[in-house]
This record gives sequence, structure tokens and C-alpha cells, in this order.
Amino acid sequence: MSTKQLDIRVGNLDCEHDAAAIERGLTNFPGLNQLRVYPKAAKVSLTFDPETTSLEVLKKKLDTMGFPPQAGLSMPEQPKPWRNPKVITAVISGVLLVLGFLLSLTSVPDLVPLLIYITASLIGGYYFGREALETLLYEHVIGIELLMAIAAIVATIMGQAAEGAMLVFLYSLSEAAEGYTEEKTRSAVKSLMDLAPKFALVRRDGVEQEIPVEEMVVGDLFILKPGQAVPTDGMITTGESSVNQAPVTGESVPVEKEAGDVLFAGSINGEGALEVTATKAFADNTISRIIQMVEEAQERKGKNQRFVERFGVRYSPAILLFAILFATIPPLFFGVEWAESIGRATVFLVAAAPCALVISIPITLVATLGTGAREGVLIKGGMYVENLAKVNVVAMDKTGTITKGEPQVTDFIPMEGETMTEAELLALAAGIEGRSEHPLARAVVQYAADKAVSPANISAFRALSGAGARAEWRGKDVYIGSPHLFAEKLGIELAMVAERIEALQAAGKTVVLLGDTTAVYTLIAIRDNIRENGREAIDNLHKAGIQKVIMLTGDNARTAQAIAQEAGIDAVYADLKPEDKVEKVREFAAVYGHVAMVGDGVNDAPALAEATVGIAMGAAGTDVALETADVALMADDLNKLVYALNLAKRNQKVVTQNIVLSIIVISFLSIGALAGMLTLPMAVLGHEISEFIVIGSGLRMLRS
Repeated sequence: MSTKQLDIRVGNLDCEHDAAAIERGLTNFPGLNQLRVYPKAAKVSLTFDPETTSLEVLKKKLDTMGFPPQAGLSMPEQPKPWRNPKVITAVISGVLLVLGFLLSLTSVPDLVPLLIYITASLIGGYYFGREALETLLYEHVIGIELLMAIAAIVATIMGQAAEGAMLVFLYSLSEAAEGYTEEKTRSAVKSLMDLAPKFALVRRDGVEQEIPVEEMVVGDLFILKPGQAVPTDGMITTGESSVNQAPVTGESVPVEKEAGDVLFAGSINGEGALEVTATKAFADNTISRIIQMVEEAQERKGKNQRFVERFGVRYSPAILLFAILFATIPPLFFGVEWAESIGRATVFLVAAAPCALVISIPITLVATLGTGAREGVLIKGGMYVENLAKVNVVAMDKTGTITKGEPQVTDFIPMEGETMTEAELLALAAGIEGRSEHPLARAVVQYAADKAVSPANISAFRALSGAGARAEWRGKDVYIGSPHLFAEKLGIELAMVAERIEALQAAGKTVVLLGDTTAVYTLIAIRDNIRENGREAIDNLHKAGIQKVIMLTGDNARTAQAIAQEAGIDAVYADLKPEDKVEKVREFAAVYGHVAMVGDGVNDAPALAEATVGIAMGAAGTDVALETADVALMADDLNKLVYALNLAKRNQKVVTQNIVLSIIVISFLSIGALAGMLTLPMAVLGHEISEFIVIGSGLRMLRS
């Protein structure tokens, strides 16, 4: 049976209660095989049988349930306040509350303001009252909304209809604001969605036409004009230009691109016109993958959030039970007035409601994940944000992490008395190495190209396995290769250059010789250099509170030590196999606690999995790296690692502040309520103000 999978963004999906309503409404729907709801992303993922149902039928069902599907790829937006039913009912409730209060000051019968207060409560409490009943009936959970509804009803029965109406008005106002708060937390994902253009200029069958980006397919040739954003991942066919990849990778400097180079969706073309062949459909490109991963990460809850939610599920019924006992036991056994006891219990219900506590973590976490993604740091869930904040030790692979992963010529040293010029020697070396596929050979060819030196014409090229290469040039055999090749195979005395070779090798460089069967022409030193900001990033890691930065590499000890010394690494472990790296990570965890492992996401996969947090470097365009690691740094920039650690620590600081504030407020309000020091309006105001403070505090994480 063939199935189709589709993601739809819908309106009015603002919380877990809305998600539960969608799940109830679509359960056992004919033809629907699988359903996933992402309330943080306002998205519904549907897998259905096209022979039994259709997309249009499913969309219509969602619409009739009150969750209208959005057009195209757009993120749903909250209606203007004057068109939002929740806002309108809250405002009407407030107007009636004021009207009832004013009438109570006149000589009208008491029944008139009483009826107005009751009407205000019924109108203002419609949405959260319905939510309270649905949560109780369908999910068998006593929620905060039920506590508020009971408090309002009891207050009205006890002759405090005005206080009950005020409670309903203020709480309904905060409920109406919830959707706008959720919209704010989605701003980071929305900004990612806005990176890619809505249309692309595609050439099909020789005809240029603009089509929606979601209609692009692999193999489409699209045209990029200067200043335009890249609609989907592709490879440049014609043209060259500088490309700003900052929206995807966070790199601040534009990258020069030419034919054969890869472009990421969402990058911004510079000054040149480009023709590009699409390598991925829009749904599979880099930006789409990032958005999908962020949305899934926002649904993954950290330990703190799961604990608070479990606590809330047990806490609310406990508060209700305690309020009932407090309202009944003192009058029954201690002669306290019923009105006084029930009044205090009612105020306690409001004062002890855990709204601020429950919302303190998720709103902060969602903002953190979105902000990180906007800066080129993908963290795959709340648990990893929490773990990042605990990291004491960072272990790193060398090649491609601390170093660039591309060998480069660092020294080109002609021998004393050599009659050929440096340019001629370089041309000869590039001519031979141009026939080889070895990484060191490519470094020599690139060095010649950077010096604008054309390779010499050679013939009879032959690779010498494990040693170098031989070729014929100007009627004689010339060689390029290791010192061992020249000393052992060709029998050339290297005593005159041995000290220099030793010094270069001590600096972590690989030495290559160029010469013939009688003499060495030149020494070429090659090394995989550390990244430009490598030393700075390592220093910043220490400043961020990391106790030790450790290198784990399969390279030889001499090269590893040289790189480590230059980069400011604290400790080095060389000649390691993948399983050795795993063992080292375990040892560090036993000694130091939480360990982060940074690698390429492929070769270091076992060590990444073993660490508290596995971090992949340069993950843009690399599907395996994106899937393997807990955290993906989109750019080849070690400072993004520093940013990720500081972001996680800032998140933890804000979460802690919010939790402490919530507990303090709830404690003071609860004690004040039980002691009879607070009225119902005072408890409501304290409750709502604390909630808005926590929301505002959590939204601070939207700042980069």
C-alpha cells in the first residue's frame, strides 16, 4: 500500500491542549495512518493512504476543527487583537467588570451588577473553562485552568462575584496573550523560512520561467542574479561570485565560489550572475533540514522540563485537595467561620497555581534552540542544551576540527647551489604532483596555482607506492617523495639536510624532497595547519569555564604535539584508533564529569556517541554529520563551539532565575492566602504579573 506524507502548518495551534484536540479529532480518521503534532512549530505531520482519503479532505477536517491550514510554506500568524476571539471575549469581560463596578456604586438593585459580573465571568471564562473540562474529561488531568475556574465559581457563590469576575478577566487576558507569546518564540524559525526565496528562475527546455520553490526538482537549472538568495542546494554550472553563507553557517566573511562549487539554500549571491544545477529538492535542502531539525528539537524536552511537567500534573490535584481540606476542616473541627475558611482556600487556589513555574522552562528552551539555529548552531533538544551547560572537558579530533583538514605547503626551500629558480623548481614539482591523487600532491599543485606558476610538462609518470612518484623531464628521471625514498631507494646522502628535515618534522610538518638520482633540488614542507581562529577559540573555551581541552587523534605523536602546542591544547593523545578514542572519553568522564567530543560526525561517530554531548564541525551540507551528532556546528569555525557552550550556560541561568522567581512568588502568595493577608484580586494580580515576568525573561534568549 502506497502512502503519502505531508507537513501542514495550521493556525490556532498554540499549546499542548490544542495538540491534544487535533489528536482527538483525527484519531481513527479514515485513511490516516500516522499523525504527529508539533505545537511549538504550529505544524501537523500527516501520513495517509491516497486511495482512502485526500489532502483536501484532511485540510477541510482540520479547518472544521478550528485549525485552518496555511497556504504554501507560510508560518501561521496570530490574528490582529481586534479579530482574535480570545482577546475579544477577554475585553468584553473586562468592560462588563467595569460596568458592574460602576453600577454597584449607584442605587440600582444589587441583582443588576451581580448578573453583569456573572455574565462577565461566563464570557471571559468560555475558552479556558472549556479547556479545563476537556483536559479533565479526555486526558483525566486536573490543570491550572480548572483551578482558576473553580476559584471563580466559588468566589461568586460566596458573594464575591466582582472578585470572581476580575479573576476570570485577568486570566482570560493572559490566555489570549499565549498565542502571541508562542508566535514570538517562532520568530527564529520564521526568519530561517524567510531566507529562501518564494520563487526561483528556472530554465526548462530552453525556456526561463519563475516557479514556486517547492516545485523545484533535482536537476533543475536555475539562474541566480546578483544579490539574490539561493532557492535550494545546488552546484554552480557557470559563473563565479562571492557568496554570503552567514544565514546558513554563521560565517561572517563571504566565500568565493566558481563552477563546480556547492551552494547552500538560503545563501546570498554576491556580485556575479550564476547558473546552478539543483542537487536537492526544496523539501530536502539545507534550510529545510535545519528548520525540520529545530522544530523536532523544540518538541524534545530536557530533564528539567519533564520534571516540572510531571510535578505540575501531581501538583495541581494536590493543591485542589489541600484547598478543599483547608476550606472544610477548620469550620468542622476548630470553629472557624465557613465564609472565612472557604474564602482563604479560594484565594489559595489562585495563589498556588503553578503557571509561571510550568512555563518557565519551555519558553526559554524554545527561544534558545531557535536563536542557536539562526547563528549556525543546531542543538537537537532540551536535554543537549542542559548537558552542554554542564560540560567540563572538551575533547577534539585534530584533522578537520582543530586543523583545516587540507594539507598546505608551508615551506619551499631550494638547496644551496641549485641553479634552477624557485619558480622552475615549483613548476617541476607541480608537473609531477599534478598526475597524482595524493592529498600531499594536491597541496603542492595548489601552492603552485597560488603562486601563478604553471606546471612543467613531464612524461612517463609513475606512482611509487608509499614513497612518492617518478617522471621523465628533459630527458632524465626526476623524483618527488619522502626522505626515505631518496636515502634508501636512490642512495643519496642526506647528511647536509638532515638537521633541517628534522626541524621541519619536529614542527609537525611532512617533508617532501624533489630531485634526481644524483642530488636533491629542494625541500617541500607540508602541514595541515590549524584554523585561523583556532588558538583564539581554544583560549575562549578556557574563558568559558572549560577545565581542559584535549586532542584525540590517530596522527603520530610528533605532529600532534606540534599542532597542540601551537593551538594551546592542554593534553594530547595520539596514534589512537576509533575504539581508543571511545575509551579515552570514558576515562575523562570518570575523572572530570561531563565531556563534549568534537569531530567530523562520521569517523568519530563512536566517540561522539560516548560523550555527554557529541558535536559535529562543519555540518552544512553533510547529512551524516547532521544525523550523527547531538549538536551540529554548520560552519568550520571553532568559535561556534564557544558560542554554543555560552548559549547553553545562558539558557540554564535564565531557567534557574525563572524557576527561583516562580517558587518565591508562589510561596509568598500561598502563605499570604492561607494567612488571610491577600484578597482574591491581589492573588490574581500577583499570579499574572509573575507569569508575564517569566515569559519576558525567557524571551531574552531570542537575543543572539
